Amino acid sequence: MQLTSTIHCPVCGFEKTEVLPTTTCQIVYTCARCHETLRPRHGDCRVYCSYGSAACPSKQQERSARDAV
Repeated sequence: MQLTSTIHCPVCGFEKTEVLPTTTCQIVYTCARCHETLRPRHGDCRVYCSYGSAACPSKQQERSARDAV
């Protein structure tokens, strides 16, 4: 499982690598450069699933379990 994700701000293009939270769901993220508040796109569970280079840990586990079948 990948525990870091580079989140990309769709407003200003800034990218920052963050450690993925494993015990909580992060549905809001504030861009460090432009201070825009990011929320998941429709159909996504968390901001990392929408704007990150790696999905949140729970989605990674779901995909891993699905691929194992």
